[in-house]
Amino acid sequence: MSTHRPTRTLFLSTRHLVRLVQRKGLSACLSGVADRIEAGYRRWHEFDKSARVACHSGVGVIELMPIADASQFAFKYVNGHPGNPARGLPTVMAFGVLADVDTGTPRLLSELTLTTAIRTAAMSALAARVLARPGSRSMALIGNGAQSEFQALAFCEIVGIRELRLFDTDPAASAKLAANLAGQGLHVRICRSTAEAVRGADIVTTVTADKTNATILTPELIEPGMHINAVGGDCPGKTELHPGVLQAAAVFVEYEPQTRIEGDIQQMPADFPVTEFWRVLDGSAAGRSGAGQVTVFDSVGFALEDYAALTFMRDTAAELGIGEMIELVPQAADPKNLYGLLRDEPVAAAREPALA
Repeated sequence: MSTHRPTRTLFLSTRHLVRLVQRKGLSACLSGVADRIEAGYRRWHEFDKSARVACHSGVGVIELMPIADASQFAFKYVNGHPGNPARGLPTVMAFGVLADVDTGTPRLLSELTLTTAIRTAAMSALAARVLARPGSRSMALIGNGAQSEFQALAFCEIVGIRELRLFDTDPAASAKLAANLAGQGLHVRICRSTAEAVRGADIVTTVTADKTNATILTPELIEPGMHINAVGGDCPGKTELHPGVLQAAAVFVEYEPQTRIEGDIQQMPADFPVTEFWRVLDGSAAGRSGAGQVTVFDSVGFALEDYAALTFMRDTAAELGIGEMIELVPQAADPKNLYGLLRDEPVAAAREPALA
């Protein structure tokens, strides 16, 4: 009979994450997650990688995103349902797990809705810091929904953006974003069109939600030297860029097999040239070739980024003493006698509070 008892699992709820971000500071979280992501991409070959597993419907998608290195396995459950706000639900909802590779023991169960917004913004800003023109200070932000504040603040903190032009087809979304960014060190201007917002911008971020083959950016809107951070095109049948924008740019992606299916490059031929971002970091591929080149980061989100965010939140929770230990897996005296748990605790249900 084994004497080993599985360790309990750290649980970070939404309430825990809010407290963690408030105490650590959002800027520190954005920078910290960006640093973890960069470190992960710099050891790209140490990870067991695969494209995410997705179940699509006519109204949205539900996905699982796994990845592992030699010591830790991570996965994220995440959905994308653009119609959810009309039902009082977030467009994106997520949770994730970290587990030991050597035993499979789950060490962390965490909310990832708030964390995904942080990690997506951190990844965007990291890519722009590497690919955009040095000294970029102005950004157009097209799509002003739930992730827009995080994108704006990450670019302010990590890239040095100081001027922000906003546009959304819903004026209330832009007003919400402008109000939330007040006092954050950004000069914010609400624009009447995409064309007005992008004119003269160093960086253009598109983070729209509609599940459709849209053309948010067309070739005539693109100016020499722009960096385009395309975030919203992240599943089959959902794009934001006109093909001509991609054809005229150097395009960078996270994990090519996944982006070919889900990113804006899904509309391009299979041999359309792209560069995986990790190759720029390790010097095996060039980034921006000159001040006049247009660069595109075709971001769909990759599991390595969730791994980085989960490890950052776990370590920060330990630093701040935040979280709750839960018994997620059975802890039987004899691990081969799972049935014995039912026999040994016949009145367990009586001790549990009734569900409302």
